[in-house]
Amino acid sequence: MLLIHCPYCEMDRPEIEFRYAGEAHLVRPPADKASDEDWSEFLYFRANPKGLHAERWRHASGCGRYFNCLRDTVTDKIAATYKAGEKRPDAAAT
Repeated sequence: MLLIHCPYCEMDRPEIEFRYAGEAHLVRPPADKASDEDWSEFLYFRANPKGLHAERWRHASGCGRYFNCLRDTVTDKIAATYKAGEKRPDAAAT
Protein backbone atom coordinates (compact mmCIF):
# COMPACT_ATOMS: atom_id res chain seq x y z
CA MET A 1 0.00 0.00 0.00
CA LEU A 2 1.24 3.46 -0.91
CA LEU A 3 1.39 5.93 1.97
CA ILE A 4 1.05 9.60 1.06
CA HIS A 5 2.10 12.42 3.36
CA CYS A 6 -0.50 15.21 3.54
CA PRO A 7 1.40 18.48 4.06
CA TYR A 8 -1.67 20.06 5.72
CA CYS A 9 -2.61 17.24 8.12
CA GLU A 10 1.10 16.40 8.52
CA MET A 11 0.33 12.69 8.55
CA ASP A 12 1.13 9.70 6.34
CA ARG A 13 -2.16 8.19 5.20
CA PRO A 14 -3.07 5.31 2.84
CA GLU A 15 -3.56 6.18 -0.81
CA ILE A 16 -7.24 5.25 -0.70
CA GLU A 17 -7.87 8.54 1.16
CA PHE A 18 -6.52 10.59 -1.75
CA ARG A 19 -7.63 11.45 -5.29
CA TYR A 20 -5.32 12.22 -8.19
CA ALA A 21 -6.05 15.64 -9.71
CA GLY A 22 -3.69 15.87 -12.70
CA GLU A 23 -0.43 17.57 -13.50
CA ALA A 24 0.78 20.27 -11.10
CA HIS A 25 1.93 23.81 -11.86
CA LEU A 26 -0.23 24.43 -14.94
CA VAL A 27 -0.96 28.07 -15.65
CA ARG A 28 -4.28 28.93 -17.24
CA PRO A 29 -3.92 31.36 -20.14
CA PRO A 30 -5.87 34.63 -19.90
CA ALA A 31 -9.29 34.05 -21.49
CA ASP A 32 -9.36 37.34 -23.36
CA LYS A 33 -5.91 36.87 -24.93
CA ALA A 34 -5.70 33.11 -25.50
CA SER A 35 -5.82 31.71 -29.01
CA ASP A 36 -7.53 28.43 -29.86
CA GLU A 37 -4.11 26.79 -29.89
CA ASP A 38 -3.33 28.15 -26.39
CA TRP A 39 -6.61 26.76 -25.02
CA SER A 40 -6.08 23.43 -26.74
CA GLU A 41 -2.59 23.18 -25.26
CA PHE A 42 -3.87 24.04 -21.77
CA LEU A 43 -6.89 21.72 -21.82
CA TYR A 44 -5.63 18.61 -23.57
CA PHE A 45 -1.86 18.31 -23.62
CA ARG A 46 0.00 17.07 -20.55
CA ALA A 47 3.49 15.86 -19.85
CA ASN A 48 3.79 12.10 -19.45
CA PRO A 49 7.38 11.68 -18.29
CA LYS A 50 9.12 8.52 -17.30
CA GLY A 51 10.58 9.38 -13.90
CA LEU A 52 9.96 12.25 -11.50
CA HIS A 53 6.69 14.09 -12.17
CA ALA A 54 4.89 16.92 -10.31
CA GLU A 55 1.27 15.99 -9.66
CA ARG A 56 -1.73 17.50 -7.88
CA TRP A 57 -3.55 15.42 -5.28
CA ARG A 58 -6.54 15.98 -2.98
CA HIS A 59 -6.86 14.54 0.52
CA ALA A 60 -10.50 13.62 -0.12
CA SER A 61 -11.11 11.57 3.05
CA GLY A 62 -9.12 13.90 5.28
CA CYS A 63 -8.77 17.66 5.23
CA GLY A 64 -10.12 17.92 1.65
CA ARG A 65 -7.30 20.22 0.53
CA TYR A 66 -5.25 20.08 -2.67
CA PHE A 67 -1.49 19.72 -2.53
CA ASN A 68 1.36 18.89 -4.89
CA CYS A 69 3.43 15.74 -4.98
CA LEU A 70 6.68 14.72 -6.69
CA ARG A 71 6.24 11.07 -7.68
CA ASP A 72 8.47 8.78 -9.70
CA THR A 73 6.24 7.24 -12.37
CA VAL A 74 8.55 4.23 -12.76
CA THR A 75 8.87 3.15 -9.12
CA ASP A 76 5.71 4.88 -7.77
CA LYS A 77 7.90 6.29 -4.97
CA ILE A 78 6.89 9.70 -3.65
CA ALA A 79 9.91 11.98 -3.30
CA ALA A 80 8.11 14.95 -1.69
CA THR A 81 4.73 16.50 -0.99
CA TYR A 82 4.21 20.22 -0.58
CA LYS A 83 1.37 22.69 -0.16
CA ALA A 84 -0.39 24.20 -3.16
CA GLY A 85 1.20 27.51 -4.09
CA GLU A 86 4.62 26.54 -2.79
CA LYS A 87 7.58 26.28 -5.14
CA ARG A 88 8.46 22.82 -6.43
CA PRO A 89 11.28 21.33 -4.35
CA ASP A 90 14.61 20.66 -6.01
CA ALA A 91 14.62 17.06 -7.23
CA ALA A 92 18.29 16.64 -6.31
CA ALA A 93 17.58 17.59 -2.68
CA THR A 94 14.89 14.92 -2.22
